[in-house]
Amino acid sequence: MKSVFRAPVAALGLLAFLTNCATTVTEKEKPTNTSQLMAPPTAARPDSTGAATTAPDARTTGAANGVAATPGTAVGTDAVSDAATAAALAADKPDPNAPSASVASAEREKEKKMTAADYRIMLSDAEASLIVNPKNPRALLQRAKAKSYLKQYKEALPDYTAAIRYLRNNPDAYYNRGVNRLMLKQYKAAQTDFSSAIKYRPDDKESLFGRGVARMQMYQYKAAVGDFTKAIQLDSAYADAWEYRGISYSSFDKLSEARRDLERATQLNPEAAKSLHRYIGNDEGHAPIKAPVTRAVGGVHPKPGQH
Repeated sequence: MKSVFRAPVAALGLLAFLTNCATTVTEKEKPTNTSQLMAPPTAARPDSTGAATTAPDARTTGAANGVAATPGTAVGTDAVSDAATAAALAADKPDPNAPSASVASAEREKEKKMTAADYRIMLSDAEASLIVNPKNPRALLQRAKAKSYLKQYKEALPDYTAAIRYLRNNPDAYYNRGVNRLMLKQYKAAQTDFSSAIKYRPDDKESLFGRGVARMQMYQYKAAVGDFTKAIQLDSAYADAWEYRGISYSSFDKLSEARRDLERATQLNPEAAKSLHRYIGNDEGHAPIKAPVTRAVGGVHPKPGQH
């Protein structure tokens, strides 16, 4: 099966990492959006994602933000030594160096526009910093993101985990690892990572969206609806959240709610009309192309687009 993300969206992102879904769902059965959670290497949202976005702009954010530095710029070597960061870690409070949800979202959007060459530069910069300080958490996170963008998902995972040992209160680190895990179809672990990201940044709509996608993959449609609803409350124009919530509703026979959401998604993103026709049918009386999935079969995914 392909992953819930659609190509190409690069935000470490949710993202742009996400993967696909449904009970032996074929690629045609996935949502059609092209957004994403985080921006991974040419991966798109879990058909949205977030997710996928999750990724701060490597070209504009510095090491202080806990993400990538501008290609060609070295990452800071002592990112967690300041008193504020140490105090936050001790109190289990959000990393004071992490950007706000709105800034993180904007950074992810920019990162989607980066090229493979940019990602390779990001990787090179991170490795240069790690030669100087092998335990530099910001450089570890940057290298992990670069690998994710370059579709080296398995190789990226150890770096994310190492970075989180030092940045265990950093929402971006969890968000990005969550998207990476979605791409690896590690849905339960991805859900846990997105929950951690939300703990430290409750108003991050893309982390909420990412967790909703992970829950869809595990056929937890009602729980997914709750996450998509919160994302919509934070951004009423979040097309992917409307679309995925509609698909989730259709999966447990809330067809009027599903129609409402999918129609709204279509207003915001015309491509969502494919999901509207596939899961609800249309006003001319045509039946849905694909009946809503109501139970899991073999742990495949629920809905997302193509990788």
